[in-house]
Amino acid sequence: MEGASGISHRTVEVNGIRMHVAEKGEGPPVLLLHGFPELWYTWRHQIAGLAARGYRAIAPDLRGYGDTDAPPDVASYTVFHLVGDLVALLDTLALSQVFVVGHDWGAFVAWHLCMLRPDRVKALVNLSVPFMSRNPAAKPLDRVRASYGDEYYIIRFQEHGAAEAEFARLGTATVLRKFFTYRNPGPLFMPKEGWCSPNEQIPLPFWLSEEDINYLTSKFEKSGFTGPINYYRCLDLNWELAAPWTGAQIKVPTKFIIGDLDLNYHDPPLMQDYIHKGGFQKDVPLLREVVVMEGVAHFINQEKAQEITDHIYDFIRKF
Repeated sequence: MEGASGISHRTVEVNGIRMHVAEKGEGPPVLLLHGFPELWYTWRHQIAGLAARGYRAIAPDLRGYGDTDAPPDVASYTVFHLVGDLVALLDTLALSQVFVVGHDWGAFVAWHLCMLRPDRVKALVNLSVPFMSRNPAAKPLDRVRASYGDEYYIIRFQEHGAAEAEFARLGTATVLRKFFTYRNPGPLFMPKEGWCSPNEQIPLPFWLSEEDINYLTSKFEKSGFTGPINYYRCLDLNWELAAPWTGAQIKVPTKFIIGDLDLNYHDPPLMQDYIHKGGFQKDVPLLREVVVMEGVAHFINQEKAQEITDHIYDFIRKF
């Protein structure tokens, strides 16, 4: 496991589940929240880099992932459960406040941690997924289906067992390679007749080694994809439960970083206007900085590992 030396691992009881946590370093704590289809391991470079600069890096496997428990019920994966896990983790570690860094679903959870418990977050660096204020007029899945149809990956994920069966047909390693090599800034479709062939040769990008993919594959083969996919299956439920927070702002000092080849920078179509023309700033009034990295796709913390570590450090050292 490249870049993973000197990292300690433990399992803690939080919010009714057992959570696996990777840690390194001493000093002000930085909580690192991974996305899909990743693990604590996505932060291996940042863990080493932050620890070397005098911080305590803490990277859990989120609920449903890796060596953390995966409850069977879809409704156990709402954003309230996910935020609850993190609050319980901070309590268990006796940390009153932390810096938070999130990517992809981890960014989504981080936004909600800041919205629900801003008292626990000193400052936030979020990657790839901007904060989107709740739209009371339409359920998320209705909007997505209307825009992209039934073969868009989020819609394909809704049918219980369907995505899992397709991933089983392809094999875990092929699925992970397929996601990690996706560089099309347009929407991701999964045709019903099959996403690809199990025999497809998918060369790895420069930032991911065979050793890395083998480690990730071993963990996903053990824990499966159902937990991670259940995050997507809770999108409408989250929307219903979050009604009391309609119009709520994120009031934590924030830096946001995205790659210009990231599908989230282009979807929905007006996203760039939202990010750059005042909408994002209105919803996140303490947004201090927006960084758009050229020629970089979705898995930004691995593709530009050193730069992302530098960006995190340059921001959090101000507090």
